[in-house]
Amino acid sequence: MPVYDTITSTQNPKVKALLQLQQKSSERQQQGLFVVEGGRELRRCIRAGFNVDSIFLCQEFVCPETESYVETLAGTKIYLVSKAVYEKMAYRGGTEGVVALVRQKRYSLEDLELSENPLVMVLESVEKPGNLGAVLRSADASRADAVIVCDPLTDLFNPNLIRSSLGAIFTVPCVACSSDECIRFLKSRQVKILTAQLQDSELYYDTDMTGPVALVMGTESTGLTQVWRDAADAHIRIPMMGQVDSLNVSVSAAILLYEAVRQRKPVK
Repeated sequence: MPVYDTITSTQNPKVKALLQLQQKSSERQQQGLFVVEGGRELRRCIRAGFNVDSIFLCQEFVCPETESYVETLAGTKIYLVSKAVYEKMAYRGGTEGVVALVRQKRYSLEDLELSENPLVMVLESVEKPGNLGAVLRSADASRADAVIVCDPLTDLFNPNLIRSSLGAIFTVPCVACSSDECIRFLKSRQVKILTAQLQDSELYYDTDMTGPVALVMGTESTGLTQVWRDAADAHIRIPMMGQVDSLNVSVSAAILLYEAVRQRKPVK
């Protein structure tokens, strides 16, 4: 395993630069880099075609499987770091022993390769990276074609998003665009738009999701904007039978995605 250097000081410039990338979206955008932590996430990232700039490995924490995998990455800069340095760099305080700097790769709507009968999840103005990460996990599990984030308020390369998605940000095509662009894209491909809203809506399980469908959700606080309500082919809702009038957006997304799965291919 070719090692470029050993880093033992938390004041090392490379450590400081990595922490800046973790903490600041502007820094990630300017440098075109983002941080991936964990062996599972790194493997999924590389399989998705992302290019690794450098890897920081702590041999006190790293598991043999991850270390063996890192050794196969020809041409990648590898730095061995001390326990103190790794604990400073590790975003989630875990002990997986590997952190990587990766080159950004952004998808556009035109890059999406939809199946013959696509299932798409659309989120408007999602704010919390943890919520988006959880939605991506459900999208991966339900084999959705894509997740489209409209007018995003969070960075798609936020380390909390990558962590909460368990690397699903790399397994499900995820595109950021405006709502108008997304609506034009869906309609041009004859994808039915189903908006989740309380007003003027029918129960989600009474709605046909067997054909090409986009499930559209807004924020928990304000819901969807009027542009989506007007563009919708149908309005759907999840019944709320208690005193609380809404669910977490990631929970709602999972319910709707799996209803589409149920209608398309009954679970055995």
